[in-house]
Amino acid sequence: MKRILFLALGTVLSALAFLFVPACMAKEPTTARVVTLTASDGTELKATYFAAAKPGPGILLFHQCNRDRKVWNDLAQGLTEAGFNVLALDFRGFGESGGTPLNQLTPQQGQQMMNRTWADDVDRAFQYLVSQAGVMRNAIGAGGASCGVNQAVQLARRHPEVKALVLLSEGTNRQGRDFLRNSTQPALFLAAADDDPDPGVVEIMQWLLSLSSNPVNKFERYATGGHGIEMFAAHQELPAMIVNWLRTTLTHPSRGASVARAASIKPHLLDLTDQPGGAGKLTKMLEGARQHDPKAVLFSELVVNRIGYEHLIAGDTKDAVEIFKLNVAAYPSSPNVYDSLSDGYLADGLNDLARQNAKQALELLPSDTTDSEQRRNAIKDNAMQKLKQLGDML
Repeated sequence: MKRILFLALGTVLSALAFLFVPACMAKEPTTARVVTLTASDGTELKATYFAAAKPGPGILLFHQCNRDRKVWNDLAQGLTEAGFNVLALDFRGFGESGGTPLNQLTPQQGQQMMNRTWADDVDRAFQYLVSQAGVMRNAIGAGGASCGVNQAVQLARRHPEVKALVLLSEGTNRQGRDFLRNSTQPALFLAAADDDPDPGVVEIMQWLLSLSSNPVNKFERYATGGHGIEMFAAHQELPAMIVNWLRTTLTHPSRGASVARAASIKPHLLDLTDQPGGAGKLTKMLEGARQHDPKAVLFSELVVNRIGYEHLIAGDTKDAVEIFKLNVAAYPSSPNVYDSLSDGYLADGLNDLARQNAKQALELLPSDTTDSEQRRNAIKDNAMQKLKQLGDML
């Protein structure tokens, strides 16, 4: 099933159901001040600056794409009281910032905006933060929820001053993953919930954790809690945990080193999907595992599906097709994997194979007891739309 994964890859946009619900109506604390930043194209961006009482590290916060900057107010206030200077930004098209909302753009326009335009906006916010009196430029942290995660990782990739990242309920793109693999900084605090309606998020977060060898990395996994910032309401201890972790990581880094884990970490199987020919290697590994156990499962269907679309949106159609084929080999009874492979073949100009796999998806739907009715209907609609596009009359 085709998923629009706007990643500044990005990485994948969380499920579209998350994107366009009403923004949080929380008010800024009286100790904060609203600032206006001017983007390179003249667009006005709104942010809230929370100044600490004395010099200290700086923190940038990026909201998820169904909210605005005000969801960070309570955490920002706690960080300020702990000695941090905090800037929470409204992405363009959200909250009080100017610009066209994502839901008024085509997928291609939205992808370009998140990959390029937002990166420039985020850098503007970074420059504002580090220019403020009392901000320790060499001790900067960033936090992101959902679509804000990739922006935080990419900021750290561009600016070595960013030493700590707080990431909630999403992953990053290949560029971001390569950065985490090849750098001992920044340290990572990750959190996700098993009941997140965005499928595969927990496994994606575990993958991110495996990429980094920083000794103070921390992953909080909850059975319940929802998506992104929603976890704060379900787990009221989480904001304090984040504040304490940032305090240790940015202001007392030597203390964090005392809880160091091994610097050499075991590569994650999903790492192979970032390598040329990696899907083929995973297929052989799956075949070998199933010689011993016919029901062996090496990876999640949903996560590999996300990765396939990530490659597809990035224009890497050949590898996308191979990744979708890997999912077909692993989950041959799933209609979704055939529909996704059909998308890959269609993008690669292989119309006959696209038609064949779309039909296979439709044939498997009546016997599908794994997917929800909503998901089955989405698979059906996508497959039939492709067949209509390819001239098949059903």
